[in-house]
Amino acid sequence: MNIVNFFVEPMQHAFMQRALLSAIVIGVSCAVFSCLLILKGWSLMGDAVSHAVLPGLGLAYIVGAPPGVGAFAAGLFCAVGTGFIQENSRVKEDAVLGIVFSGMFALGLVMLTKIETDIHLMHVLFGNILGTSSADLIESCIIAFTCSIIILIKRRDFVLYCFDPVQARVSGQPVRLLHFGLLALLSLTIVSALKTAGIILVVAMLIAPGASSFLICRSFDRMLVIAILVSVISCVTGTLMSYHLDVDTAPCIVVIQALIFVALAFYAKIGRPFLKEGKTQGTCSR
Repeated sequence: MNIVNFFVEPMQHAFMQRALLSAIVIGVSCAVFSCLLILKGWSLMGDAVSHAVLPGLGLAYIVGAPPGVGAFAAGLFCAVGTGFIQENSRVKEDAVLGIVFSGMFALGLVMLTKIETDIHLMHVLFGNILGTSSADLIESCIIAFTCSIIILIKRRDFVLYCFDPVQARVSGQPVRLLHFGLLALLSLTIVSALKTAGIILVVAMLIAPGASSFLICRSFDRMLVIAILVSVISCVTGTLMSYHLDVDTAPCIVVIQALIFVALAFYAKIGRPFLKEGKTQGTCSR
């Protein structure tokens, strides 16, 4: 198989076209948000909110509401509830997050196993990107595009809040609004990626691109560009490879993101210092 067939053959199928477009859109949205998660140290928060959306899906099915609405409400409830418990108890944030998201995740599993629904548990946990319909694609694009635009427009305020909340408050920034705004955007981003990556794998898509770019970047704007590039490359490559290898798409994307992170970590630790040393020696010799 030549390189042309590697790209052309999968694109002859409509479901692969929708899957690739959905993966790129969600990948870009997750990459943009992952930079803020890494700077803020909210990696565990992303894990918590993604797992906490499960009971929201069950409740939405019971009351006849759209699944996305229930997932968003459950994720936001988890984030806000975690903050409330932390402020009113001696337990640290990581322990509170572990208790809240594991409890809500377990509740969601109980609900989906006891309630007769058409929600496929494996698709919820690991995604079903190849089953993306046109309506799902439009919904994901709208949510992902809205979240990405808001973050890009307000990125300076968000970065200041992530680095130094005290300085942000002194400079007149609405810190609490930025805090809950980030939580709401996180919940929306996770909802947009549920059909693509599922509850479990969306955590990797929310962390890996930002962590990879953080290894080699010193400015937030460059970090955004590298994170988006890493995410797009992994989404395109993972989707095409999953077709040719006949494996699940979302895990394939996450594996490639992990490999890119390892490669950049190796470069940041060994490759870049070696190149700098070589340039210095070359300059001295001249």
